Amino acid sequence: MNMSKFHSEPVKEFDNFYLNRTLMCGISEAGFVNPRPIQAHTIPAALDGRDILGLAQTGTGKTAAFALPALERILQSRKRGGPRVLVVAPTRELAGQIEEEIKMLAKFTSIKTVTIFGGVSAQPQISALRKHPEIIVACPGRLLDLHRQGEVALNQIEILILDEADHMFDMGFLPDIRRIIAALPAKRQNLLFSATMPEEIRALADRILHDPHVVDLNNSRPVSTIEHALYPVENGHKPALLENLLSKEEIASAIVFTRTKHRAKRLAQQLSRKGHRAVALQGNMTQSQRVKAMEGFRKRRYDILVATDIAARGIDVQQVSHVVNFDMPSTVDAYTHRIGRTGRAEREGKAYTFVTHDDHRMIRMVEKRIGASIERKVLTGFETIPVSPAQPEAALETRPARRTMKRYLAEDSLPGEKRWRPRKPRFRKAS
Repeated sequence: MNMSKFHSEPVKEFDNFYLNRTLMCGISEAGFVNPRPIQAHTIPAALDGRDILGLAQTGTGKTAAFALPALERILQSRKRGGPRVLVVAPTRELAGQIEEEIKMLAKFTSIKTVTIFGGVSAQPQISALRKHPEIIVACPGRLLDLHRQGEVALNQIEILILDEADHMFDMGFLPDIRRIIAALPAKRQNLLFSATMPEEIRALADRILHDPHVVDLNNSRPVSTIEHALYPVENGHKPALLENLLSKEEIASAIVFTRTKHRAKRLAQQLSRKGHRAVALQGNMTQSQRVKAMEGFRKRRYDILVATDIAARGIDVQQVSHVVNFDMPSTVDAYTHRIGRTGRAEREGKAYTFVTHDDHRMIRMVEKRIGASIERKVLTGFETIPVSPAQPEAALETRPARRTMKRYLAEDSLPGEKRWRPRKPRFRKAS
């Protein structure tokens, strides 16, 4: 596969894509003014029928980058029968958001979409499929279930879109993705989007993409519009520190990340009792509860969303002013994905991380990833924890990678959450 990157001058106005006038009405209605970089570099090649490999973080405008060429293809050649576009996403929240944006862009067309995901009754989804939608947005498990039952026809798919491919790998969906691909027509256009390129995703790209147009806008670092800060605190004093920050900061809306679902639930309840409009998003909630929580946060009925890492990827809520790592994330990638919930669409955002004695090593790893030291801040009354000193940028760039401890998946991790803890040491009995 030719992995050469796209460097030519990007399109600067949506008019220059020469899209169907109904799509231009949808773009205007959605409030889009100028194409985002991923859209400007991707849409022309996708309109030409090229396979696409897009490397970019969430919140960069990827949905419109693949939705507009797919909608244009459908409008150019209306056909009867089965679905023509299949979008596969790792989580039901992301699938719902993708469908919502496609519907917004297709508002002035008659194109029908359906979203397929587990955790809810399949019957409404089956009923929607029988109305012959042109676009399916699906999570892998439920899609395969309905395909085995003969409720989903995949033999007329013209465009396959894999969104958040690295997250699907993290969640163990690659075998399902291969089964889905095997059910599709051999002749089709493929668009694969991913924030990172682990070996397994590169192998998948090599297999399904033919002479792809590659757009690499991802340097694996958080966007420059985010202000980072570390706050030292004893573990038991974290709720008080959070309350202190919430009272002093001008917070339009905030996502607070905790390590466990139980802590997320408790913390949201504590914040609510103190008068904050807070809601939890965690794995013990039913699908309807999770949808209600996300909709309430998106529509500003809640100012604070307390979430586990299940919400760290794919949740696209505009104008989140603050992200607070109540608990230090267990990996550098998790840090990047968490704070990527703010500073979206080139807006400014703030990311605050509460650190304890045990977090110094992860701080050094995060600083090495972002290539800069993170500002240390101390609030009055929370001066008891010394934070490891900031490392010079040169040291951050040249320090050799350290070997990591053997790890195992924590028992209370959610599906797809991948929270790791050090493996317990084994002691040899004395002879």
